[in-house]
Amino acid sequence: MPSTSLPGEPGPRRLLALISATQLLAVLDGTAVTIALPRIQRDLELSSAGLAWVLSAYALAFGALLLPFGRAGDLLGRRRVLVAGAAMCTAASLAGALAPSGAWLIAARVAQGAGAAVAMPAALALVTTGFAAGPARTRAFTLLVLVSGLGGVLGMVLGGALTAYGWRWTLLLTVPLGLATVALVPTRLPGEDPAPATRPRGPAPSHTL
Repeated sequence: MPSTSLPGEPGPRRLLALISATQLLAVLDGTAVTIALPRIQRDLELSSAGLAWVLSAYALAFGALLLPFGRAGDLLGRRRVLVAGAAMCTAASLAGALAPSGAWLIAARVAQGAGAAVAMPAALALVTTGFAAGPARTRAFTLLVLVSGLGGVLGMVLGGALTAYGWRWTLLLTVPLGLATVALVPTRLPGEDPAPATRPRGPAPSHTL
């Protein structure tokens, strides 16, 4: 079935591409440093407990903040929140790459997880509101699942390759993707979703793939 969109609304493929990029950004942030952990421990003189925090700080922050930030998109606008989360992830990745100590790196990993917790609910909400219930929405969510799986594999492979040049490159890996997301979402997905109290009556526009 051909895609449909209202004037000023993003096309379904454009919408899905940018949401997939956000999904990939979050997954790569979580996995790319895994292979680099021994070099991180040596260079920053981390204890075994400190090294475990480098790996788990991201997941803990993401899991703890996902529900509190889940409503932010409804209140502030999903595109705006998506950009804010991607910007947080990107800034935290850069800060982690510049980390002079283990504590700094762990704090950056917490910030990465927080950024993902901001961005991902908004991204998933955009899929829900942007695609009609049924096959179109199912295909969109299926693609996001595939992107997550691919991101996990790419994180391990690219992280291992970049570790040969220094563990800091595993954190810089996602900076270009994050910058592209921050730049493209406001220009390619124009407009903001109003809060529920101000949303006009009538069905929201939906897309089919």
